Amino acid sequence: MTADATTASSARRAVDDGPRHRTDDDRATARALEAVLLVADEPQSLLSLAAAVGRPTAEVRRAVADLVADFDGVDGTRRRGFELREVGGGWRFYVREELDPVVRDFVLTENPSRLSQAALETLAVIAYKQPITRSSIAQIRAVNVDSVVRTLVGRGLVTESSTDPETGALTYETTDLLLTHLGIASLDELPLISPLLPDGSGGFDDVI
Repeated sequence: MTADATTASSARRAVDDGPRHRTDDDRATARALEAVLLVADEPQSLLSLAAAVGRPTAEVRRAVADLVADFDGVDGTRRRGFELREVGGGWRFYVREELDPVVRDFVLTENPSRLSQAALETLAVIAYKQPITRSSIAQIRAVNVDSVVRTLVGRGLVTESSTDPETGALTYETTDLLLTHLGIASLDELPLISPLLPDGSGGFDDVI
C-alpha cells in the first residue's frame, strides 16, 4: 500500500466506525467542499469548511476523508495530480510533490515576462518583513495580494515557510533564487529601505 493510501485509510478510520453508504447529501457536501477548497488560498479548518457549506462538522470531516481517499486513488479511483493535504491545522489542495518539476517548467514557460509593478512591490514587502502572512502584506500594500503571491510562489521567488503562531495563517519568505537574481549572498546585503519610502513608513518601521 502506498503512503498516500495509508494516510487516506487512516483518515477514514478516524471518522468511520465501518463501511457506510454515501447518500446524496454526502455527495453534495463533498462537491461543495471541492468548490470551496478550489478557491481557498489558505488551509481551511474543518470548522471553517463546515461554516462555508452549512453542514455539521462531523459530516464535513467524513467528506474530507472521502475526498482525500478519492484523490489518492484509494478503492479503485484514479489517483489525481493534486492532493488534499492537511497543513497547519487546515486543508488545502496542493500539487503532488513528484509533479512539482512539471508545474514549475509550465509556469516558467508560460510566464516568461518580467514581474509586474505589483509583484515587485509585494516581493519587496516579503523580502524586508519575512516571515510574513498574506494578510499582513495586504495591510501594508492596501490591496488584495492573493494572486500576486501565487505568482511569486510559482516563479520560485517566494515559498511558504511556516504558520503564524497567533493566527495559524501561512507565512511567506523569499528563496535562494531571489538572492541569485539579485546577485547577493544574503538578505543582509539588501539596502536600507528608508531612502525609498515617502514620509510614512507604511509598516516598515522596524526595517528602516
